[in-house]
Amino acid sequence: MGRNRKSNPFAAKKRQKRENQGVDTRPVRQEPYEDIKRENAAFIKYYQLQSICADENEWEQFLAKIRENLPVTFRVTGFRGEAKALLDIIETDLFADYVDSVAELHGVPKEEVERPLRLPWYPDGLAYQLQLTRKDIRRSEPLFRLHNFLITETSAGSISRQEAVSMIPPLVLDVQPTDKVLDMCAAPGSKTAQLIEALHSAPEKHKIPPGFVCANDVDNNRCYMLVHQAKRLNSPCFVVTNHDSSFFPNLLQTEADGSKSILKFDKILCDVPCSGDGTLRKNPDIWTKWNLAQAYNLHGIQYRITRRGAEMLNVGGRLVYSTCSLNPIENEAVLQRVIADADGALEIVDAAHLVPGLKFKPGMTNWKLATKEVDQIFTTFDEVPEKYHTVIRPNMFPLPKEQIEKIGLEKCLRVLPHLQDSGGFFVAVIEKRRQLPFEKNDLKALLDKPKPEIKLDENGQPIEEKSVPWGPQRKRRRLHGYKEDPYIFFEEQDADWDELKSFFALDDTLNKRCLLTRCVTDKKKNIYYCSEPIRDMVLLNEDTIKIINTGVKTFVRCENRHTAHPFRLAQEGLQTTNAFMGAIRRIEISREDLILLLNCTDPTKPPSTLELAEETQARCKELGVGSCILKYEDSRFTLFLVGWRGSSSLRAYVDSNETVHVLRLLGADISKFEVNKYEKAKEAAAAAAAEAEAAAALAEAAAAITADDAVALAEEQEDATMSVNGSEVVTVAE
Repeated sequence: MGRNRKSNPFAAKKRQKRENQGVDTRPVRQEPYEDIKRENAAFIKYYQLQSICADENEWEQFLAKIRENLPVTFRVTGFRGEAKALLDIIETDLFADYVDSVAELHGVPKEEVERPLRLPWYPDGLAYQLQLTRKDIRRSEPLFRLHNFLITETSAGSISRQEAVSMIPPLVLDVQPTDKVLDMCAAPGSKTAQLIEALHSAPEKHKIPPGFVCANDVDNNRCYMLVHQAKRLNSPCFVVTNHDSSFFPNLLQTEADGSKSILKFDKILCDVPCSGDGTLRKNPDIWTKWNLAQAYNLHGIQYRITRRGAEMLNVGGRLVYSTCSLNPIENEAVLQRVIADADGALEIVDAAHLVPGLKFKPGMTNWKLATKEVDQIFTTFDEVPEKYHTVIRPNMFPLPKEQIEKIGLEKCLRVLPHLQDSGGFFVAVIEKRRQLPFEKNDLKALLDKPKPEIKLDENGQPIEEKSVPWGPQRKRRRLHGYKEDPYIFFEEQDADWDELKSFFALDDTLNKRCLLTRCVTDKKKNIYYCSEPIRDMVLLNEDTIKIINTGVKTFVRCENRHTAHPFRLAQEGLQTTNAFMGAIRRIEISREDLILLLNCTDPTKPPSTLELAEETQARCKELGVGSCILKYEDSRFTLFLVGWRGSSSLRAYVDSNETVHVLRLLGADISKFEVNKYEKAKEAAAAAAAEAEAAAALAEAAAAITADDAVALAEEQEDATMSVNGSEVVTVAE
């Protein structure tokens, strides 16, 4: 047999390189968004065929709107105590500056500027839509303060920049603090953040919510993006997993009586991968790439993920299916298939009352299929030529009328861009009435599953196999990402816990067994905290599913020669630990004192306690050196910040974004933190011009030497050379 030349990919790559010698094989650069022609004949023909609009007039409105850029939207994090105060600042200071800036940008009177819209369907008026695009905000100097506000407040976890229609699925999922929630395709994490917010919506009732959010994604790299997004909310009731959602494994949980059972979720979000043609306004490059093959390829994946989600749902639980696609192949066709398979166990329910004021179309009950170029239209599978049978499948077509009427597809929400100047989206809410006929709950198989062998060193200690997603470890990528550091929970007897409890006067209701570290070492560096259900989930299932991240940083080793206690509080975990801490390490401070501490940006020169109010000075004298909680309270909100009591100083231990956020709430001057990137660019350009001018002046001065000067200089050099040579001759003669 001859050698198969395709068997060696490296050799093939070399051959290709030789063949392309002298040929420019670099990819053609994608045109900027503004130059993309927003036309696609197949797209327009296909959706006109589906009659997604009521009449020709509405169809023209739809086409006009999807060719426009998407307006910017953001929402305020509702569970934070200072949310109302931030809303007041947004409504007054921010929007007053917004009107001035937009008027300057467009060169129009202030009276003609349209104020930001408060989204009527978002609860408590916490979401806004600006009549600006992302490009406007990023590239316009008059809007630099608005841009800075969005960046700093997002980083501080006070707001989330998120497309308006993307906010709908978590709202109709109706998450309560007691719910066990699974987000099956969670990255990049904006909807996950909403789920976490809903979980923490009753802080006065639950110190730590009894429920939790498990956020999963199949892509290992996107999981780290998800961790970054969710970390802003600092929830101990959150875990990130990395698994294929369509084959998500059954997980174990511990019941109240100590027995084990299969974990079922109360709420599940299936925001499945899709062709994304509802995001044309945000991603104009889709105009050049869109074709029907994408929907046909994704239909099976979407069906498998939703079916698996339904299996993991509790009876009486709720599942939300959503896509940012307008295509019925990815929406109604998937749902009818799942509902039909369930044989009455699943039911689509109306959830419009959870988003009052939202404008939408009902789900479709009739649609057509077509070839990739939309040059052949099919209303039944019998019309499909055999060559397309591997692409177009029978279950993609609508069921017969008498069957589809029982499914209730009209209860789905189809959000079209022209209805309220948004993106396009599809949402359906499903409730589980009884166990599914195909559901498998083999508890015995899970319990009998053998645990992997743990390697021990000569002292009987587990060998730590650390791997991280950066540095040299990147060369050792595994098939399914990186090997995560272990989760080491506190034992019943732990010396560090005794010290922590004594120094910070921690309440006995804080479960020390929920404290954990991420490395096997006697000297803990960072200590994290997770809720009891999350701890149970990690311990029972870390061999079944890859757990990427959980726990919120609570204590950090901070050894200081002036204090006997080796740990300080972490600002990230303060919303958890604050509820369990006594009064021994607390300082109440005034507005003026807090502003003074926050304005200190040089960590080597913290404010002296002598600069603070007398009451604060007296309280500082009662405290030993070490970490403490700074409490500020007024009629609008109460703030808790991590501080550090030095031997003769007091400082706030918060990052720059949190600093700006708090100063903004206090009504303090934040101009020293406001960076105008345009001014900086002008200064840099001026400095570069000055440098170039100086260099040119030097060159001009050098060129000013006359020819006579050059000759005289040459003669002087020649005389000196002769003199030296002459003396050498004399020396030799002697």
